[in-house]
Amino acid sequence: MDLKLLLISTLLGLFCCSNAQKEGNECINANAKYCGECIQAGAKCGWCTDPNFLKQGETVSTRCDELDSLIKRGCDKAMIENPHGEQKTLKNKPVTHRKKGAEKLDPEDITQIKPQKLSLTLRSGEPQSFDLTFKRAEDYPIDLYYLMDLSYSMKDDLENVKNLGTSLMLEMEKITSDFKIGFGSFVEKTVMPYISTTPAKLLNPCTGDQNCTSPFSYKNVLNLTSDGKKFNTLVGQQHISGNLDSPEGGFDAIMQVAVCGDQIGWRNVTRLLVFSTDAGFHFAGDGKLGGIVLPNDGKCHLENNMYTMSHYYDYPSIAHLVQKLSDNNIQTIFAVTEEFQPVYQELKNLIPKSAVGTLSANSSNVINLIIDAYNSLSSEVILENSKLPEGVTIAYTSHCKNGVVSEGENGRKCSNISIGDETDTIKIKPLGFTEEVEITLNFICECECHKDGIKNSPLCHNGTYECGACKCNEGRVGRQCECSSNDVATEDMDRTCRKDNGTDICSNNGDCVCGTCECKKRDNPEERYSGQYCECDNFNCDRSGNKLCGGHGRCECRVCICDPMWTGSACDCSLDNSTCMASNKQICNGRGTCECGTCKCTDPKFQGPTCETCPTCPGVSQNSLFLFPWTVLPHISFGCGLYLSSLIVQRCHSAGIALQSLCRGGIITANKSPTILLHLKEHYAILGCYA
Repeated sequence: MDLKLLLISTLLGLFCCSNAQKEGNECINANAKYCGECIQAGAKCGWCTDPNFLKQGETVSTRCDELDSLIKRGCDKAMIENPHGEQKTLKNKPVTHRKKGAEKLDPEDITQIKPQKLSLTLRSGEPQSFDLTFKRAEDYPIDLYYLMDLSYSMKDDLENVKNLGTSLMLEMEKITSDFKIGFGSFVEKTVMPYISTTPAKLLNPCTGDQNCTSPFSYKNVLNLTSDGKKFNTLVGQQHISGNLDSPEGGFDAIMQVAVCGDQIGWRNVTRLLVFSTDAGFHFAGDGKLGGIVLPNDGKCHLENNMYTMSHYYDYPSIAHLVQKLSDNNIQTIFAVTEEFQPVYQELKNLIPKSAVGTLSANSSNVINLIIDAYNSLSSEVILENSKLPEGVTIAYTSHCKNGVVSEGENGRKCSNISIGDETDTIKIKPLGFTEEVEITLNFICECECHKDGIKNSPLCHNGTYECGACKCNEGRVGRQCECSSNDVATEDMDRTCRKDNGTDICSNNGDCVCGTCECKKRDNPEERYSGQYCECDNFNCDRSGNKLCGGHGRCECRVCICDPMWTGSACDCSLDNSTCMASNKQICNGRGTCECGTCKCTDPKFQGPTCETCPTCPGVSQNSLFLFPWTVLPHISFGCGLYLSSLIVQRCHSAGIALQSLCRGGIITANKSPTILLHLKEHYAILGCYA
């Protein structure tokens, strides 16, 4: 069964949610004057309703920004309007599971797709996803209408079709127990140059002793019926007719079969139209040859089962036929002779859910052709959608038999579906769509706070106070709608926009609107002017390392406000002294000061990142210096020498170095004990290992 999309949208949706996406920050680019305008700019946009959010000089539109940016700028998350779409399933009958021979159901009681009815509430830029499940029902009813070309060249074909009713009934019983068949015929428009309009030829268009019926455009011979014998009887009474040119008027007939549902007897079931011919077709524009210029109106014009307006309306176009066949859920089988196979194959590519079969010279294979074409058509499920509202798009992803997943245009269909098979899910991600599922689209075009708006509020001279700001009436401007748009640029008003009676209005960084500076926006949405006279900005502060405020602060009115543990005009001076800590846990080894995380050594003899290196100390190896507070050295005084802890001795021995001792400039060598180098200065001892 073809899944046909039917779109039902609210009127409101046609007028909102269609803002064009711009480069950069779409929220700021929208220049939104009120909350509803902001949330239509994109799914990332929020509106700050805090009445005290705006800084001096900032425009109302700066309330609209991305959520993270609003929070960073000081808007409480609870005061940000950021609505989201939702979906509701209104009708969700399970798909029908039944076998052939089970209790007969009316077509309207058989369900092949679920859900059947949904309601989607959409916000611009925010997709909604949901699943559709399709299951091809067994023993599903079928209506088949056989439309035959009765021009003279189809004479032998008519003889074989006369017994089609009962034979086709027997074959279709293998597929469904509920089958109806109808019959119609066509020839050509009844005007020159398509037929001869001489009186004799109008009675019998055939030559010689051939007895042919008068030419006609389209005739509905038999409404859809389950009586196969009646089909045989009525078709057996038909006679061949004739025309002058080779292409036939079949498109006129197809149009009437599609749009005259009540006269034909179409039910809401699988609808098949078998179009049988051995010739080509006329289409839109060909009617001019007969002086017919009015386009086909796509309406039913059957009187006494005859098409009466063929001389008045042109042939339909292919696109027009596609639309009407699709609107009426009719699948077409072109049963044509081999000569015209290429032509109808091209036509098939333009008509969704259609098939082409090769008709033998006398139509003897028509039953097999119909069965094969039906199986081909019914094994493929195609989703299509009607015209979508402006600004709404739809995407398809299909999960089909044997794990086949497709997206894009191929995501619209599943192939090779057998009776009883189920397509696991068909995911459709819309900013809006539908199918033979009925989907109502509603669009979020206003914020929730809009409902609480106060018209003619004392806070707004001529407007509505809503969502933390004034929404001015037409013709009014200003943060409180206090000015007329015709009087926004007077000398008196401009005077209040000049700082210190200078000549620059709003510091050349804004416009004077209603006596108040409204600062200009920068190309970079992160950069802003502010202040009573737009004299401040957040991008002209000192830099360090090519970063504004060294990357450790924020710029307010051209001054860096540093983060904790940072200071300086560019916030490049760290207050963290851990990088100045020497190995003895002293700041800069007690011989310097820690400035911006770096040691400044005050003792000229010492250097290094923590002032622990003393390259000029007598006889001391740079690579083997140890600094200890004198008071904590474990020692025993022995003359001028000192016995040190075993730890220090071990460190020297591990380097393969003999120990010597230096005491106030004198070297003393111990006979049996390791010697040390000792240099006393104030209350510290610098120890070194000597080779």
